[in-house]
Amino acid sequence: MPLFAVICRDKPGHLQTRIDTREAHLGFLNAHGIVRMAGPLIEEGEMRGSLLVIEADDLASAQGWADQDPYKGAGLFEKVEIIEWKKVIG
Repeated sequence: MPLFAVICRDKPGHLQTRIDTREAHLGFLNAHGIVRMAGPLIEEGEMRGSLLVIEADDLASAQGWADQDPYKGAGLFEKVEIIEWKKVIG
């Protein structure tokens, strides 16, 4: 199954939104069984986004899944980019 990198950039000044929604976000990630790795993007010691690698049938399926993320529903993200990714090492 193809892998996709989901690269999410937070809106500036929305750290509290991230903190308040984190439990729902983590529950969502764990509920679907398609996340292969995930974690926050860190800039200047603060969380400023997310990077996830997921399995999905195609780009449309990956987008549909990402659209359901509680972080997105809470308005945390300024930008979300989804790109097919190929694992080479690791």
